[in-house]
Amino acid sequence: MRWDTVVELPEPADTEAYGEELGRELAAGDLVVLSGPLGAGKTALVRGLARGLKVAGPITSPTFVIAREHRPLPEGPGVPLVHVDAYRLGMVGSVADELDDLDLDTDLTEAVVAVEWGEGVAERLAESHVLVHLERRADDVREARAERVGVRA
Repeated sequence: MRWDTVVELPEPADTEAYGEELGRELAAGDLVVLSGPLGAGKTALVRGLARGLKVAGPITSPTFVIAREHRPLPEGPGVPLVHVDAYRLGMVGSVADELDDLDLDTDLTEAVVAVEWGEGVAERLAESHVLVHLERRADDVREARAERVGVRA
């Protein structure tokens, strides 16, 4: 994995491959916070995470259901993926309160939790996390940078 390095991702398949590479390095208890504007490739990256973790799909944006759990496939490492989209949180109350209501901290011990639109609020779910910054340039090429934040257990 290319940590703390900006990586160009010209095609959606490149974003998925980057996510797959990251997914192979993750373990139960890892929190992945995805940051970036609309269309930056957050869901495509999670599709790659799912391939790297070898979990059941399909992986689509959980915008309206807020969170989806993807169970491990028999040939995988046995770690589920919880895919959260915090975009719609905060429309009724506070984002932090609504995120707490999802009870994700219980999933953090046995799953990888990936939170789209979670920067600034999801980090409080764990002592450490992986922050993935995604950007979409004017030429439609995506750029990504993954960094580990905090102490990894």
